[in-house]
Amino acid sequence: MLIGSYSPSLVFVSLCVAVLASYTALDLTGRIATAKGRAVPLWMAGGALAMGIGIWSMHFIGMLAFSLPIELGYDLTITLLSLLIGVMSSGFALWLVNQPSLPLGQLAYGALIMGAGISAMHYTGMAAMRMQPGIDYHPGVLVASLVIAVVASAAALWIAFRLRRQSPHVRLVRGGAAIVMGVAIVGMHYTGMAAANFAEGSFCGAAGSGLSGNGLEYLVLITSLAVLAIALLTSVLDARLETRTADLANSLTLANQELTQLALHDTLTGLPNRVLLADRLDQAMHMVNEGGGCFALMFIDLDGFKPVNDAFGHHTGDQLLREVALRLRDSLHGQDTLARIGGDEFVLLVQLREPNDAPSVAAELVDLISRPFRVAEQDLQISASIGIAMYPGNGADQHELLMNADAAMYHAKSAGKNGYSFFDGSMNTNARKQLQLLQDLRMAQELGQLRLHYQPKFDALKGHPVGAEALLRWEHPQLGLLLPDKFIVLAEKTGLIIPIGEWVLDEACRQMRVWALQGYSHWRIAVNLSALQFCHAGLVTSVASALARHQLPANSLTLEITETTAMSDADASMTVLQQLSEMGVDLSIDDFGTGYSSLMYLKRLPANELKIDRGFVRDLEQDSDDAAIVSAIVALGQALGLRIVAEGVETNLQQSFLTQLGCDSLQGYLLGQPLPAECFLADIRRSEREAMVT
Repeated sequence: MLIGSYSPSLVFVSLCVAVLASYTALDLTGRIATAKGRAVPLWMAGGALAMGIGIWSMHFIGMLAFSLPIELGYDLTITLLSLLIGVMSSGFALWLVNQPSLPLGQLAYGALIMGAGISAMHYTGMAAMRMQPGIDYHPGVLVASLVIAVVASAAALWIAFRLRRQSPHVRLVRGGAAIVMGVAIVGMHYTGMAAANFAEGSFCGAAGSGLSGNGLEYLVLITSLAVLAIALLTSVLDARLETRTADLANSLTLANQELTQLALHDTLTGLPNRVLLADRLDQAMHMVNEGGGCFALMFIDLDGFKPVNDAFGHHTGDQLLREVALRLRDSLHGQDTLARIGGDEFVLLVQLREPNDAPSVAAELVDLISRPFRVAEQDLQISASIGIAMYPGNGADQHELLMNADAAMYHAKSAGKNGYSFFDGSMNTNARKQLQLLQDLRMAQELGQLRLHYQPKFDALKGHPVGAEALLRWEHPQLGLLLPDKFIVLAEKTGLIIPIGEWVLDEACRQMRVWALQGYSHWRIAVNLSALQFCHAGLVTSVASALARHQLPANSLTLEITETTAMSDADASMTVLQQLSEMGVDLSIDDFGTGYSSLMYLKRLPANELKIDRGFVRDLEQDSDDAAIVSAIVALGQALGLRIVAEGVETNLQQSFLTQLGCDSLQGYLLGQPLPAECFLADIRRSEREAMVT
């Protein structure tokens, strides 16, 4: 019997090729598992070719590693047939492991077929030697090689099936599995080789005419490595491309989600916006129409938000809105929808068992918002005016419901704020009037319809005029002369009070300059500032500009702010008032005694004047308490070194009482009514002439 031998280097190379082929096979199963559409059969065919060539090349290099004392060769046709068997077996394996499931029975059946295929490839390759006489196989070892082939195939199929999906560290696991599979394949091959017995005197029929040595092993090695490398590289690159594509798809999905979020939600609070609210309203109306029941649409407007926003800045205002949204959202039930539709306006769609449940919900909302908010280390106090429209009953569609809830909200605001109001039909008429008035007010300044009337102030002891207070009027083309109580609230709500206030300041300074040139330079002109004006960042600049533009001394101007405005944020007020005082402008605390003063802050305020509210003056003759209050205010002002002005003087008794108390100046209808500038001066001069005659 001929004794064969092996080249250790080629045996090692065959093992390396087996491991590389196994890793390539595992990687390709992963690619096929994630492929879609037409790419699946292409990856299947390419994978079968690469895997088959890899396994076959391991077998053929192992054959070339074997040598006998005779010349060996390999029949080309039979060798190619063994290669074809290897490719087909690989194709079957790839198809099997990419099925949705791999039950034990199917695994065993597949292992038998694949094991038979690999064995057929091996023994067909052995037959390519065309030994004469034929190769004698040891039955036990032959069976062992077949068993190894089946077991190795089963292990390879199970491993490939388990590792076909991407998971953390999958490449490392595949590497370990490839080593196990490679060793099993090599073990099957060399076990099969060990089963072969070559009789003494045998010769190789393919020697000379078939494939033989002379570097053939290197050609096979290089070719197979090239195929495996190309397949593996293509798989890796495609996997990376797929990962990037998946990342891009995820990014696009996230971008779409963000766009949807932006399209349907308010960016500041995260609440639904008008678009999403409209959809929820449609759904709610459909549910009520189909199944009965009712819901309330509550229009919520924050009272006092604009002064906070102007006093502390937009950042604090935005944070306050977020806190309001959070507090309201925490009170919602499952089917309720809270939306922010702009500015400080929110809308709540609340499902109700019956209409009588609406007042308790609205009262709870009013109470929630009235509690202090802690924002930017400040305790901020606001309130809410809520308008309620019911469905069914207060509107046929969502537009009408919103409009009616808005009208009810304005009614709640005009009724004193910090409360709620249900819609009724008469509110629409008032709402339309208010809307038209607002549209007219936007054009009033541009069309020159605003006027200033002037009410004189008189020295309490001497009786001569010491100045005037500028009072705003609106000459409406249809409604006639309107007093501030008809339009100032609208101007403050919409922010129009800022440009209107600047016009009042400029016009009053201009008129005072005219009077100064006419010999009344000792007068002072008083201008009222609204809370919004006082909080506006440009107030100091506006005052300085008006004085400079009309060449008016700063002490000719008195700015009147209410006690409540000055004390709402005393520290911030102190800064603004100090800047105005340093400029030389006189400062008057208007309506003194009606707000919530802190005497500690009052003594620090750089004010020059206290103005007693007309409410105390009106009942001086009948109410002893009012007389006591006025006496106390005068005494307080004198102690602080402030001028005392009393307004609303309408009777001689009031004039006499206030003069005796020590008021510095008086104003009221008894002494002079508000008049346009030309009539004002004419009236003053007439009074002066009468005084000279008497």
